[in-house]
Amino acid sequence: MATFRRRDYVTLGRTFYINIAGAIISPARASRIQLLIRLAVAFAILATWTTPAMADQQQRPFSFQVPKNDSAAAEALASKLAALSPTVNREEAGLLAECAYATASQLRKQYSMFGTPIFNNFLVHWGIKKRGYCFQWAADLLVAFDALKLTSLELHWGEANPGNWRENNCIVVTAKGQPFNRGIILECWRHFGRLRSGPVVGDEDPYVENSAYARFVRARSAAPKAFGVNHPVAFQTNVIAKGKSDD
Repeated sequence: MATFRRRDYVTLGRTFYINIAGAIISPARASRIQLLIRLAVAFAILATWTTPAMADQQQRPFSFQVPKNDSAAAEALASKLAALSPTVNREEAGLLAECAYATASQLRKQYSMFGTPIFNNFLVHWGIKKRGYCFQWAADLLVAFDALKLTSLELHWGEANPGNWRENNCIVVTAKGQPFNRGIILECWRHFGRLRSGPVVGDEDPYVENSAYARFVRARSAAPKAFGVNHPVAFQTNVIAKGKSDD
């Protein structure tokens, strides 16, 4: 029969104690593991909720104050823009619509429209007002829209009845790669600074594209000093004949 020394009894007792303690601690440890798993799942769910919001903030670095009276119209315009093509980014469509109505509201205050659109042309002609011709409305819209850096929508310059007193200008928005005549008109002058939108086809004004003037507006916006400082403009009929050289 094996003889146990005192040290052997101590070792055996210690081993027995460790095994008993492990058996007692294991349920608590398992409980902690389950708790950690639950926390990990909760964090994963939270991440799925917050990621789209963060992505939305990254995708929409702009914020516009749309007048309350125009909120419903802005939403309707966003739907029209999104319906141009399945390739149109709905966030971009909404952003452009908000920008359009907010910019039109700002320009109405800036231009201080008075009387009728034709009468405002008269005031611009005599230097009483600095801006307010139809192509100036369109130019300011184009510059504001370009700042959005759109990727699924394209901006075009539209003009109707060029070269006579009935000329009107607008911005036409299409899905990327779409032809001009499938786009949506955005125009402010005819309705006294109130944004008007609708399809190019069937509009009361026979709009055609003038990509050369769009390039001119963009170049002037990028390097205004190269085009001289602002000065009183000629009456609209004379300006048209000179290629809309308003500034």
